[in-house]
Amino acid sequence: MGLASATTTALNGMRLNETSIDVLGNNVANAGTRGFKSSEALFTTQLVTTLSSGDGPSGANGGTNPRQIGLGGTVSTIRKDFSQGSVTTSNSATDMAIEGEGFFVIENGLGTQFTRDGSFTLNPEGKLVNPSGSRVQGYGIDGNYNLQTAAPTDIEIPLGKLYIAEATSNATFTGAFFSGGELATNGTVQSTMALQDANGGGPGVPGPPSPTTPLEDLTSGGVNLFTAGDDISFGGRKGDRDLAPQDIPVTGSTVTDLMSLMERVLGIHNGPGIPNDGFTGDPPGVQLVGDAIRITGNRGEANALQIVPGDLRSGGAVVLTPFQTQADAVGESAVRDIIVYDSLGQEVNVRLTGVLEERSSTRTGFRWYADSADDSGGNLDIGSGKLEFDGVGDLVTGQDGTLSVQRDQTAALSPLTLNLDFSQLSGISSTAQGSNFIMEEQDGAPPGTLVDFAIGESGGISGVFDNGLLRPLGRIVVAQFSNINGLVEGGGGTFREGPNSGPARITAPGAFGAGLLRAGAVELSNTDIGKNLVDLIIASTNYRGNARIISSTQELTDELLRLGR
Repeated sequence: MGLASATTTALNGMRLNETSIDVLGNNVANAGTRGFKSSEALFTTQLVTTLSSGDGPSGANGGTNPRQIGLGGTVSTIRKDFSQGSVTTSNSATDMAIEGEGFFVIENGLGTQFTRDGSFTLNPEGKLVNPSGSRVQGYGIDGNYNLQTAAPTDIEIPLGKLYIAEATSNATFTGAFFSGGELATNGTVQSTMALQDANGGGPGVPGPPSPTTPLEDLTSGGVNLFTAGDDISFGGRKGDRDLAPQDIPVTGSTVTDLMSLMERVLGIHNGPGIPNDGFTGDPPGVQLVGDAIRITGNRGEANALQIVPGDLRSGGAVVLTPFQTQADAVGESAVRDIIVYDSLGQEVNVRLTGVLEERSSTRTGFRWYADSADDSGGNLDIGSGKLEFDGVGDLVTGQDGTLSVQRDQTAALSPLTLNLDFSQLSGISSTAQGSNFIMEEQDGAPPGTLVDFAIGESGGISGVFDNGLLRPLGRIVVAQFSNINGLVEGGGGTFREGPNSGPARITAPGAFGAGLLRAGAVELSNTDIGKNLVDLIIASTNYRGNARIISSTQELTDELLRLGR
């Protein structure tokens, strides 16, 4: 029996070392495999034959120890070494390495799997996948680019396929106004030649016009100015800018309608706080004064109005009722045209004018006016406000303002609300420099396409659009386990949850002890070639030793057989 058990024990030893050599060979074979984790085979005693349990001390006997013979060993476990492998840079922006604990989460037809190999690419759908096509998981975004952390989903980076625009909501201005300039006392004052109502004195009897005079009855010098059925077009200039003409029909329109048209096109501001004109004493606007229509513009040279023959037309023909200038606009002023964007990224032109309105021994007051021909409501004027500077040029009143541009005739969200930040403006300038201001920055942008991306160490993916905008595209997640050696290897560098691994804890990189991500890098195999080769020598020696036991028992068995001859 002794020789038979020795043979069996040696055979077990050979099998154990075969397993060890298999494990070492696999380690060496995967020394160049990204994210590979090496293993080691651990042995334990299998069975024991007890010849004597031993005796305790008694009398003159000092006691005997047990006499036992081992009957070989068995593989107790094949343990993975999940220590960090070396991290090296790669030439792909989609490659990633985890520096620390955790696994990438991937999804395929076999369910959820986990891996340390961050060799990822983008498929034609813009999804981040590993070499076998499994989809990398993470947190996605909603339509407003807000991160959705309810459950992991496929990570998408649709380069060239994602479009974005941003409505302007904030604009910041810098510059300086010249507090020592000419005070703005009045605006442009122009009026038409004398007008008459063909039926103002009774049917067929001319008389002075009234606000309700139908336009087809309006005459000048005995000549009808407008013909029923035609459309009236009115344009003009404000400062050095041409204004877009607008139309109304002659039929059904009155003098009041014509004056409203002129006021809209010229963008005359006449709301609360707007001062009366210093020349006429009346509020800015278009009024019927006696037998003429009088146009009174806002103060300041930048608000100067100009109306020439050809600006008023009926049916395409020039209406011969020249506007006579009674006063020119005066006053220190500055003008700035800016472009902002609606929710579809379409350009919205806004004209801002600053006018020196008042001055005292301690304060200088400027008023800003805002016009926009892109307001779908037809009103050029869209806002106004007051700026006050103290004796050292600091802005003390009017640090911010709000504009509202109607976009009802477009598909964009309406209204477009703009918050203006004037806090960086100064009241210190010179005669040579005058008044000047610029839009330093704004948060809107025209339509743009996703052209690039960057992945941060916490897994956040930032999309770069060709209009300069940056937006989050998602966040890579990692999985942690209570017992990583309980994971079941699935091939291809992947693992699955095992009965003894515990459930996956999904978290963002860097949170709750999880490792950080390093983009543009990969984790190499953690195989220690030197150690594995030394272990291979030991396993080979052990294998040969066990084989020698078998050959020795064979010789003894042969010797026994010869005794019977």
